[in-house]
Amino acid sequence: MTRTEVAAARATDDVTKVLAGVPRDLFLGGRWVPAANRDRMVVVNPATEEVLTEVADAGARDALAALEAAERAQASWARTPARTRSEILYRAFELTVERTEQLALLMTLEMGKPLADARGEVAYAAEFFRWFAEEAVRIDGGYAHRPDGAARNLQVRQPVGPSLLIIPWNFPLAMGARKLAPAIAAGCVSILKPAPQTPLCSLALAEILAEAGLPDGVLSVVTTSRAADVVTPMLESGIIRKLSFTGSTEVGKLLLAQASRNVLRTSMELGGNAPFLVLEDADLDRAVDAAFHAKMRNMGEACTAANRFFVHASVAEEFAGRLAERMGALTVGDGTHDGVDVGPLIDEPSCEKVRALVDDAVDRGASVLVGGGRLDRPGYFVEPTVLTGTDPGSALTCTEIFGPVAAIQTFTGLDDAIRRANDTEWGLVGYVATQDLDNALNVAERLEVGMVGINSGVVSTPSAPFGGVKQSGLGREGGRIGIDEFLETKYISIPVRP
Repeated sequence: MTRTEVAAARATDDVTKVLAGVPRDLFLGGRWVPAANRDRMVVVNPATEEVLTEVADAGARDALAALEAAERAQASWARTPARTRSEILYRAFELTVERTEQLALLMTLEMGKPLADARGEVAYAAEFFRWFAEEAVRIDGGYAHRPDGAARNLQVRQPVGPSLLIIPWNFPLAMGARKLAPAIAAGCVSILKPAPQTPLCSLALAEILAEAGLPDGVLSVVTTSRAADVVTPMLESGIIRKLSFTGSTEVGKLLLAQASRNVLRTSMELGGNAPFLVLEDADLDRAVDAAFHAKMRNMGEACTAANRFFVHASVAEEFAGRLAERMGALTVGDGTHDGVDVGPLIDEPSCEKVRALVDDAVDRGASVLVGGGRLDRPGYFVEPTVLTGTDPGSALTCTEIFGPVAAIQTFTGLDDAIRRANDTEWGLVGYVATQDLDNALNVAERLEVGMVGINSGVVSTPSAPFGGVKQSGLGREGGRIGIDEFLETKYISIPVRP
């Protein structure tokens, strides 16, 4: 065999081993069980359009089984000492790091991102376990004298209760960890529902947490292609007390309406339409680097991806040319192969959406500096694309692109740029490139978003609160306050005799 043939055979063997090591059933009450109706759903590799494997496809009866397991486990888990919960999370952190290569390959196979990016996501996911292992033992309360001196006011923090966690496909390991870690730290049992495109990483997470010592019933993982059949009975059960959802604004609104019927605590991390402002005084080396990472992280399939670039007219031509040069040099292909920078989009509808947005922008007068097309090969591949002269009325300025397309507009006045940046129903994140501290703080404070990156294209970290305003969501994940989403405050009055 040639060296290439040997490498291909080794890669095929690695894929077989990784897939063979992942459970394919539902994780209910600490056991792996098939769906009650025995249905299965396929998992497709977006780089090849081939079926990877099949997993259990849950229905309403499985939802009820998960609810029963959660209800049985909640009281004892809430009483579990914080140190015990913390140690389980530390072990989950260690196991996740130890399995970096297997988890990264699994993620690339089911979601498409290149292995280097997948390894980065594994590290990011692991850090949520470590961060909330440290927060579990720091849940506090309060003690105060009532002003009239007749009583003492005691405040304690207690778990919200059984939580339904719904995650998207674009960060299939990190999103699971970002929701599970604070729930476990707070003493909440959880039911995790992954996206149908990427169930394997969630099943691998369940295996890790079980091995780390999580008691039976504290976590269930329900994979399904029929979300309504599973989610609706859970939200209507009266058992679920908390809903945490990451996904589109449209679906989030539907879930909020359902959650309102039982007045559930909710966290919503929804869509984005992130503006990236390049001011006249920007260091273009840093600005292009930040823009590249803000746009191309995860092939642009991120809610934090820069969607609209507003560049000062005096630097727009140079900025666009340098960004196009960098994006045009990227290698697009199967993320399991060496040297690949950009993997496929998740599915065919995603490709068609991105291509239609580019066509609309070009029809409205935009110029294509690089890319603009779809690769003529199996898989859901779109070329990294830079557009200039983008008309503000183009569909991609008011739609979350979720693909590798940077659409550039120009401005001359800062007030006008900020007005245009805020002219959207979303408000997750914004970015600004400038060397002037006054400008940086001025723009950061005036942008109607939950997060701001200054001369940086990546803001996500377990140590900081992640979330948005307006129709980008409710609540925060990560940081010191991330655990608050899974805790209630109880006030206890203690009369004191003089």
